[in-house]
Amino acid sequence: MTRWFTQVGERARTRLSTARAAPLFPGPVEVRPASTVDDGIPPGVKVAGAWAWRIVLFILAGYLLLRVIAALHLMVIPVVVAILLAALLEPVAGALRNRGVHRSLAAAIVLVGGLVVVFGGLGLIVYAFIAQFNNLAGQVRGGLNEIRHWLARGPLHISERQLNNAIDSLQHQITANRGALTSGALTTAGTLAEVLTGFFLVLFTLFFFLRDGGQIWAFLCRLLPAQAELPVFRAGYYSWVTLVSYVRATVLVALVDALGIGIGLVVLRVPLALQLGALVFLGAFIPVVGATLSGTVAVLVALVTNGPISALLVLAVVIAVQQLEGHVLQPLIMGRAVSLHPLAVILAIATGVVAAGIIGALVAVPLLAMGNTAVRYLAEHPAASPPRATSRPGPSRPTRTSGSGRRPKRIRDGRGG
Repeated sequence: MTRWFTQVGERARTRLSTARAAPLFPGPVEVRPASTVDDGIPPGVKVAGAWAWRIVLFILAGYLLLRVIAALHLMVIPVVVAILLAALLEPVAGALRNRGVHRSLAAAIVLVGGLVVVFGGLGLIVYAFIAQFNNLAGQVRGGLNEIRHWLARGPLHISERQLNNAIDSLQHQITANRGALTSGALTTAGTLAEVLTGFFLVLFTLFFFLRDGGQIWAFLCRLLPAQAELPVFRAGYYSWVTLVSYVRATVLVALVDALGIGIGLVVLRVPLALQLGALVFLGAFIPVVGATLSGTVAVLVALVTNGPISALLVLAVVIAVQQLEGHVLQPLIMGRAVSLHPLAVILAIATGVVAAGIIGALVAVPLLAMGNTAVRYLAEHPAASPPRATSRPGPSRPTRTSGSGRRPKRIRDGRGG
């Protein structure tokens, strides 16, 4: 019996070893994956589809961001204006701090000095306008009568009856829409309250940007993951350098435009030359189209006060200044400060006007320039290595990384580890 069990066990072991040694299939086996719906789709269509839903997500995120900004515009717009003013005034505050002035006192001195310069200039302009008001009113009446006679006797051959009918129709429209004008006045009063609120918010925010700008940015960067902290900090630093350069270049271009057109107005004896020069200076902060629009106002003032000949001469002055700006100042000054294609500038201004009106036109180009600098830096220096030429001024210089492959040190007090 024992011998029988032994023989059975040997036979089983022999069969098992033979089965293990023998191949499961006699030849090579081709495993075919299960068919799916994507099998018949070309690779190009797959790539386009993958990009399409990501682009839709980006557009949706941008739309939601614009909705949030529109809902919080009373807070967002003053903060953006304060950032632009801080970029203009930060070098002065930094110079005071380097001379040993306390940062709070330096910020207060720069803020109060800026207010004195702005409101002092506005006061002089308003005083000059009031002083010339009576003389200007007579010139405007005479200019309007001259234009009326030219329309009647000139190549248009508009009769006195047609002119009177047009004036009567305009007066009738104003009388009929008196209710709308009243409601518009109430809306203007509400807008004035919003402007005052935004003004004080700008002052409050600007003071702390001048005082603690670097520390605020460092605090925001510390909220990010450790791997992104130092690259984002340095990208923000170089974006800030771009913004400072842009604001300086814009002020210089605006000053040249205002001086050129203002001197032309003085030589041609156009009334309100100082006020119109100040308007050109403010309008030049809107790139490409701002100085042109403000120059158009100067042409209209010359037309109604001094007549068509003076208006044509003022138009020639405006065109000459615009040619100087477009062919000399923009390439030499603005081209060095902001590396943007003119088409990108035009599209940015148009998008800003559609999204936020005049404020959008003012901030569209600097925001695009800052974004361009940040993206280019992050693309070229993913490990947060500083570029070779880093001698430009800024709020606070980032320091070196703590080593490749290591976690960067934490940012403290507005400086890198």
